[in-house]
Amino acid sequence: MKIRAAVLNASPVAAPYAQSRPLRIEELDLAPPGRDEVLVRVRAAGLCHSDLSVIDGNRLRPVPMVLGHEAAGEVVDTGEGVNDLKPDDRVVMVFVPSCGHCAPCAEGRPALCEPGNAANGRGEMLGGGRRLSVAGQPVHHHIGVSAFAEHAVISRRSLVKIEADIPHEIAALFGCAVLTGVGAVVNTARIKAGETVAVVGLGGVGLSALLGAIACGASRVVAVDLAQDKLDLALALGATDAFKADMPDVVEAIRQATKGGVDHGLEMAGSVKALDLAYQITRRGGTTTTAGLANPAHTLSLSPVRLVAEERTLKGSYVGSCVPSRDIPRFIELYQRGRLAVDKLWTSSGSLDEINEGFDALNEGRTIRHIVRM
Repeated sequence: MKIRAAVLNASPVAAPYAQSRPLRIEELDLAPPGRDEVLVRVRAAGLCHSDLSVIDGNRLRPVPMVLGHEAAGEVVDTGEGVNDLKPDDRVVMVFVPSCGHCAPCAEGRPALCEPGNAANGRGEMLGGGRRLSVAGQPVHHHIGVSAFAEHAVISRRSLVKIEADIPHEIAALFGCAVLTGVGAVVNTARIKAGETVAVVGLGGVGLSALLGAIACGASRVVAVDLAQDKLDLALALGATDAFKADMPDVVEAIRQATKGGVDHGLEMAGSVKALDLAYQITRRGGTTTTAGLANPAHTLSLSPVRLVAEERTLKGSYVGSCVPSRDIPRFIELYQRGRLAVDKLWTSSGSLDEINEGFDALNEGRTIRHIVRM
């Protein structure tokens, strides 16, 4: 079938994207779903820094590629072997397909699926190859989803069926921002009621983590960011304290305000500087968790003596250490019960044709989550 999609043909591309136009709306051929694959009509897709990092070259991916990984839509057709989905079923897309058989999958850690991550790195489907092409030439998939398109063929293992009657624009957020942020709080850091938390970096993932910490009953939730409007939103969502990351002696100010630092420092900005700040404001015996994806060439310098003598813990969190089929319905239920104000993360919308302008808004910090409506 013929589809319209946003194609990245080169990387890196410099901002402003409204001028450089890194994403071109093209007509592509989409092959029918193969075994264990599903044809989905994409209804809404969020713009995420993980997409932006491919455009600006911080994370190298093969091109040409259809970007987009945080999305929701409806089943149109299913390939051989898919017996638990039918047309019109509502689904949320997940950006790491899990084979179910490798060592991490067997341990209940599908985010670390080895075949899934290998396929994502090649720009291919979990089952191998590509379903997108133009003039007979293959076009790569973005981490198994490629949601900046009218339709997508996706592995059944990258889809979570949802029963909730919520807007597609809200459902899409559960595929990345909420899954990663709330998951990092619940599954990786395992924050308990009464503990103190700081979140460094208040994008969609960071604010999701903040909401998750509040839902877990954290006694104090400290918001840290460079943008005052994001700090104001964090306070409106329930943060107890807010600090600008570039204020003089910010580390000492937070440590004094929290009587020696927080139990949990969460870094969600994808920056080594932000991770260092989160580590510095974590108390002795505390845990620092990072879900931000910094440039792979950047490194963090730590004192091993301090790590040992203070019994510090530094943890990574990918896809929120989630089991998506378990966690997405749980997080949606929390949203429906008023425990996770996910709708507050959706701050702007546009059409597929306006996607480059949407990435300018994201890059400049003018939006938390810009949603492309198909």
